Amino acid sequence: MTRTTTEGDRVLPPIDLLISDVDGTLVRTDKSLTETTRQAVDRLRRAGVRFSIISARPTRGLRLPLDGLQVTEPAAAFNGGTIVAVDGTILQAHRLDDATARSVLERLRRPGIELWLFADDRWLVEKADGPLVAREERAVGFGPELVENLADHAVRVDKIVAASDDHALLAALEQEEGRALAGQAQALRSQPYYLDVTAPDADKGSGMAALAEAMGVPLERVAVIGDGHNDLPMFARAGLAIAMGQASDEVKAAARFVTAGNDADGVAQAIDRLLLGRP
Repeated sequence: MTRTTTEGDRVLPPIDLLISDVDGTLVRTDKSLTETTRQAVDRLRRAGVRFSIISARPTRGLRLPLDGLQVTEPAAAFNGGTIVAVDGTILQAHRLDDATARSVLERLRRPGIELWLFADDRWLVEKADGPLVAREERAVGFGPELVENLADHAVRVDKIVAASDDHALLAALEQEEGRALAGQAQALRSQPYYLDVTAPDADKGSGMAALAEAMGVPLERVAVIGDGHNDLPMFARAGLAIAMGQASDEVKAAARFVTAGNDADGVAQAIDRLLLGRP
C-alpha cells in the first residue's frame, strides 16, 4: 500500500520503502535501540511501508538491529557494498582490488590513525587495545582478530577503516584518498572518527538502489534517513531524503527534511510526522 502524506503545505512523494542508516540514526550514541523506535517501525510496516537498513557495519554487525526491529527484508552492509538476506546469505558483494587495498593500507599508516581491515566478515587489527576498538566492538557485537601485518591479509577486502579521534585529520584524508582513489575505490567518513575505504560500487547510493530493486520498489518511492557523509550518495538518489538533527550542515543541506537527533528518537519522529502523517 502506497502512502502519500503532507508536511505543512507540501505534498510528499508516495513512499513504499524506508531505508535507514544505523549508527547515528537508528541507534542512540550508546548504541541502544529504543522501544519508541521499535514501535514506530512496527507502525510503519502495519501501514504497508516496508523497512530495511543500510550501514557501514560489517554483515555480522547488522544482526543486532535486524533482530531488534524484526527486519525481514534484505539489508546492506559495508556502506552498501554487500547485500545480505535476513538469513545471512550474501546476495551481492563488491570488494576492493587486492593491490588497491595494500596501497591504501600503506598510505594511511601514519601517527594518530588506527587501521582496521574487514575481509570475509573478519575484523582484523594490529593492536587489540587501540583506543577506538572498544567502541566498535560495542557497536557491532563482536571483537577483532589480532594479526601482525594487515597487508598480509589484504585479500577479498570488504572495507578498510582509518579510525582516529583527530576528526580534522580524517576530514583531510577523506579528500586526499578521494583524489588518490578516483575510479578505484570510495573513501567516505561514516562517522567523524571513521574513514571507510570500500570498492568503487560500494556506496550507499548503489546499495540503496540494489535493495530497492531486490524489493521491486522504484527509487522515487524510497525514503532514506541518515546522518553521515557516507549517506549523501543515497540522499541524491532516493525519492525522499531525511537528515538527523545532529548531522553536519552539509548533510542537512542535502536532505529535504531534518528530524530530531538520534538521542531524541529522530527516526521515530520522522516516521510518524513525515511518512504516517501523525501529529
